[in-house]
Amino acid sequence: MRGVESAGGVHVVGGGLAGLAAAVALADSGRSVILYEAAPYAGGRCRSYFDAELGCRIDNGNHLLLSGNQAALDYLDRIGALGSLEGPPEAVFPFVDAVTGERWTVRPNSGALPWWILRAERRVSQTRARDYLAALALRRADPSATVAGVLDNRQKLFRRLWEPLAVAALNTGAEQGSAALFWRILSQTLGQGGTACRPLVPRAGLSESFVEPALAHLRAKAADIRFGTRLKALMFHADTVSHLVFEAGSIALDSADMVILAIPAAIAVRLVPGLIVPDRHSPIVNAHFRCTPPAGAPFFMGIVDGAAEWIFRKRGVLSVTVSAADRMVDRAAPELCDLFWRDVALAYDLSPHPVPPARIVKERRATFLASPEQLKRRPKQTTAWMNLLLAGDYVDTGLPATIEGAIRSGFAAARLTIDCRRPAFSASRGWSALTSNHGIKRERHSVLP
Repeated sequence: MRGVESAGGVHVVGGGLAGLAAAVALADSGRSVILYEAAPYAGGRCRSYFDAELGCRIDNGNHLLLSGNQAALDYLDRIGALGSLEGPPEAVFPFVDAVTGERWTVRPNSGALPWWILRAERRVSQTRARDYLAALALRRADPSATVAGVLDNRQKLFRRLWEPLAVAALNTGAEQGSAALFWRILSQTLGQGGTACRPLVPRAGLSESFVEPALAHLRAKAADIRFGTRLKALMFHADTVSHLVFEAGSIALDSADMVILAIPAAIAVRLVPGLIVPDRHSPIVNAHFRCTPPAGAPFFMGIVDGAAEWIFRKRGVLSVTVSAADRMVDRAAPELCDLFWRDVALAYDLSPHPVPPARIVKERRATFLASPEQLKRRPKQTTAWMNLLLAGDYVDTGLPATIEGAIRSGFAAARLTIDCRRPAFSASRGWSALTSNHGIKRERHSVLP
């Protein structure tokens, strides 16, 4: 090791949403925090960047929040970014059938009693009120059951609502996705009524809502943020972590120190002995089309029986997301652009030709596969070492790998740290780290006419 520095306090390793949430909560509680991030930027998968070839700023992926996502909204409120979201004034979910062109809008009522299913204009086209009651079977589902194994996949309601929602929430096909986990999502959203289901999207971008305000908030709280700082190893002594080993040196920990490891599962499993994590993953494919969305167009649209699944209206861009995208991830970018734009043009009443400039972003290991078998591999946030906690969307939050789950894990890790009643500290600021470009590997493909 090139140098050893002693420090004390709360060391948050990882600057994705889980790490940012943990750092924000700790700083708000008066704790001093050092936040380490291997990449030269924060946010992980939830960030924005300027795409030079496309000539505009785009989000790395598309994330839809709901008004019932309490942890995410609390986080945004803490960092002063709650006003950066926008959305319709009520819970509305517009859909279009890519084969027939038929359109409908699901409109849950504001109360928990779901009288909206009695109104044909509020429910999925060509469905009956009693069809929706079958979803209650998810509540009693065996932990080993899948969504398609509990719900009747021959029903139109399954194809037009339950399956799109399950795939989007779990990033796992209905044939593999956990029925119990899907029920948990439904019970916290649709089960609470339209008040918990109002869609919310960033007005400007993911970084402008979730990342930049958080970094500014942490700096105002005197947190120490260290980019380009890759954790290479943890050293252990008895039942504690004794050193954090970075590329530029190591930090010796004392009895007052706590460590929150908020890094991807694939990296955490290499650093923490005996750690078991989900080891199967599911891809996501996004497409960003540089164009001017129609004035007054919906913030997002669901596509049934198309190549696209969800389309998001953003400033100067229409973005497509396909979850559980095994069928798409190996296709060439020009082919995907043609397939997706056909659905976008139908949904937003645009010309199918020519296809505008586009960027395809593939994430082959976007999230863990939310199958019953993989859920058993999710670790708890506590570990065998007294001063080491885990955070991230892969830990056992009771939610899928979502923004809400990641932030919830960060808050939970912060609470566990605070409950230890360890003294705050003043972090030494003399240690410098080598810059590293470590991050999630992505494939980017430009399709410019």
